[in-house]
Amino acid sequence: MFKITAKSRRSKARAGILQTPHGTVETPAFMPVGTQGTVKAVTPSQLKELGAQIVLSNAYHLYLRPGLGVIKKAGGLHKLMGWKGPILTDSGGFQVFSLADLRRISDEGVTFASHIDGSPHLLTPEKVVEIQKTIGSDIMMPLDECVAYPSDKKKVITALERTYKWAKRSRDKVQEIRGKGSGQLFGIVQGGMFKDLRKRSAEEIGELGFPGYGIGGLSVGEPKEIMLDMLEVSTSSLEYDKPKHLMGVGYPEDIEEAVKFGIDLFDCVIPTRLARHGAFLTKQGKSIIRNAKFEKDFLPLDKTCDCYACSNFSRAYIRHLFIAKEILAMTLMTIHNLRYMMKTMENIRKKIKAGRI
Repeated sequence: MFKITAKSRRSKARAGILQTPHGTVETPAFMPVGTQGTVKAVTPSQLKELGAQIVLSNAYHLYLRPGLGVIKKAGGLHKLMGWKGPILTDSGGFQVFSLADLRRISDEGVTFASHIDGSPHLLTPEKVVEIQKTIGSDIMMPLDECVAYPSDKKKVITALERTYKWAKRSRDKVQEIRGKGSGQLFGIVQGGMFKDLRKRSAEEIGELGFPGYGIGGLSVGEPKEIMLDMLEVSTSSLEYDKPKHLMGVGYPEDIEEAVKFGIDLFDCVIPTRLARHGAFLTKQGKSIIRNAKFEKDFLPLDKTCDCYACSNFSRAYIRHLFIAKEILAMTLMTIHNLRYMMKTMENIRKKIKAGRI
């Protein structure tokens, strides 16, 4: 499933090939987020042109809308959304964290009040696996419990132990219903911001024999130094030769640091969310296109970028589109930001192969 093709001599950074039922992924790779079966403002063909290899969708949201009946009748999410490449699905574990006012947690699972109509739904580890099987996910994530920062140690231990029990139940369910072309289930490491708990979680999840791992519960408000410390502990306690996904981290500078700890997959809404709110990414950071200084600026968003937006349009024009509230503005900015992320990953892979990370 995963083959390491190049290693750094000075860190754990590596380049690899991840094989899935819907194709291979060169790693390290960034996954655009298509929570509801679409990456906002762009088409699947545009995603492919930008260099996206794999996208992330969310089992919880798709279960509620359009619903498993629609997805199953369509022949799976790939066919429904017109994306032929791999799909990783988050379990809804982040919603356990982000929709705190709409859920109740027990050892059995998580009871949600739908954010759409208020209807109650019980998501157990087994049901989440079944949902992702119906979706046709290439990589599935188990139900887990993520805690906020800061949290007291007792609360983190409770979440860690529950995450482990749910991971074991999820693994057993996958083994029960495994079929031809089935996707792989990754385990998720939690442990809050406590090194000993991070180490414990990684060791316990590792003992369950998953083919890959997600590092969860980071980038939830903690300082970057703490995030990197927790990342180091988590990855050091996991099998080196299995793929690792740092969940919800997507700023380019954070990715550059995280690959040094052996992270292979990243996802985040940041590039597309920034684009929809008028911010574009360059090596100098993010800039706001609405700023008056761009009114008569006829340079591209980024002179070094080869995307459709930068090859054909100026900052002045795209600023005009935003001021006029034209939908094309969001599309062009999203195209640029996603291409910037794909180029960032391409350059990281080149650096690893050249021994420069």
